[in-house]
Amino acid sequence: MANEKHLFAPLNIKSIEFKNRLWLSPMCQYSSKNGYPTDWHFVHLGSRAVGGAGLVMVEATAVTPEGRISPNDMGIWSDDHIESFKRLSDFIKSQGAVSGIQIAHAGRKGSVAAPWLQIDAEEKWKTIAPSSIPFAEGYATPREMTERDISDTIQSFICAAERSLKAGFQVLELHMAHGYLMHEFLSPISNLRKDEYGGCLENRMRFPLEVAQAVRNKWPAELPLFVRISATDWAKETDELNANAANADSWGLFESITFSHKLKEIGVDLIDCSSGGMLPNAAIPTGPGYQVPFAEVIRERANIMTAAVGMITDPLQAETILLEQQADAIFVGREFLRNPYLPLHAAQTLGVKAQKPKQYGRA
Repeated sequence: MANEKHLFAPLNIKSIEFKNRLWLSPMCQYSSKNGYPTDWHFVHLGSRAVGGAGLVMVEATAVTPEGRISPNDMGIWSDDHIESFKRLSDFIKSQGAVSGIQIAHAGRKGSVAAPWLQIDAEEKWKTIAPSSIPFAEGYATPREMTERDISDTIQSFICAAERSLKAGFQVLELHMAHGYLMHEFLSPISNLRKDEYGGCLENRMRFPLEVAQAVRNKWPAELPLFVRISATDWAKETDELNANAANADSWGLFESITFSHKLKEIGVDLIDCSSGGMLPNAAIPTGPGYQVPFAEVIRERANIMTAAVGMITDPLQAETILLEQQADAIFVGREFLRNPYLPLHAAQTLGVKAQKPKQYGRA
């Protein structure tokens, strides 16, 4: 039966068909042990697959132990992690959802406590970053990365991608947003290097593009590769939607369009358009769909598929975003936390017949 609603129209990227365009955004659960997913992750992610999400994206998963945000973060830095992640991926796919994983390195924002925990001194580790600048008060001063560190980190991303494939994931996302390591290289706020990895925009993009290229070379050509970016640092309140002007002192939409062009040339298939995370006290004008314009402009100017994210809570709101061609898909976070069965309820709202799990057929 053909669907007339955009939110429930299938989307094909490379060899993968997504049954709908309402996707679970990667959200840290701070519930791992030594990087391994736990029963919490199985229930959390599995219930969203049961609830009808077209894509279930596993949270930021560190490529090295030092790349975690907290000691309780997921990680895929060892072959020993593969089996437990495969259990997750297999169940997600069994429910008709596409399984995805976001791989990441926290950079200078690592070695901190989970939101509801405290971190002991012996649990802390030395963080690395493009420059030796702490994120904010209370954060440790990171060590400036050497060229060897850069090379080793690229290799860590390659290995994490290979393990993700062995675990059965169909979509891989590189986390280049929210003030974490690759975003730290992109933004002149956190990157004061004087070598080929700092200074002009071309140099600041070099490391993230090297990671993307290295991963694209290893990740199968027939499988989608996504990149999550922060479209702006929100360093100033004006001109954040100015796609024509460069930002000398921060990262903005102009730079994001240029970067997205480069990512497309490498073979990245979709830009997951978020924002912020670089500054601890940025004044962000939040509101329903406040980041959607970034997805729209990048989609148009860089000629690449985009996903919109950020306070998208209503099925009609999501449908309108797709109808007006502001994005190709919708990533939802907090609303999925409130409602694991969001896609089934969205289908009901939009008058679309959605397939329920056979175990729930009588309902």
